Amino acid sequence: MATYASSVSGGSAAPGRTAVAAAAGPPAQEPVIDAARLRVAIARLSRRLRRHELAGLTPTQLSALATVERAGPLRLGDLAAAEGIAPSTLTRLVTALEERGYVTRCPVPGDARASTLAITPAGHEVLELIRQQSTLLLADSLRTLPSDQLAALAQALPALEQLADADPRDPRTR
Repeated sequence: MATYASSVSGGSAAPGRTAVAAAAGPPAQEPVIDAARLRVAIARLSRRLRRHELAGLTPTQLSALATVERAGPLRLGDLAAAEGIAPSTLTRLVTALEERGYVTRCPVPGDARASTLAITPAGHEVLELIRQQSTLLLADSLRTLPSDQLAALAQALPALEQLADADPRDPRTR
């Protein structure tokens, strides 16, 4: 079984822990973050926010639809690469999205074998509905927290956004 460093601190590390400088200031005042605990909490919250029966989409279909919306018309191979899925899986996924009217295939001028995938107005609408429902679910959950925890989340939001936007393979985002 592999052992992973599970704690991040701005100060010195306890035995078996990994210390990473997180902010300026005296080490004794810097918090220690249990990375494993944070990962589990984020994963559980993410799963809860994705639990919906809207539009009859699987998480993979929803992700692909959002990618097509964000990146604009995409060649099928580019979508497969962006989503990290095999071409055979992509074919089934695109067929399901087409059958629901969320995407449309468009021919590529000058290449009779190629096509791009574009989102339809219905695809935009369903993504917006899902986003609204997820936001309402999160807002309802936030209302259950005491004010000190809400303040802590508000303070942590910029760091969470930075982590979400960081690409670990790109040294510019570390």
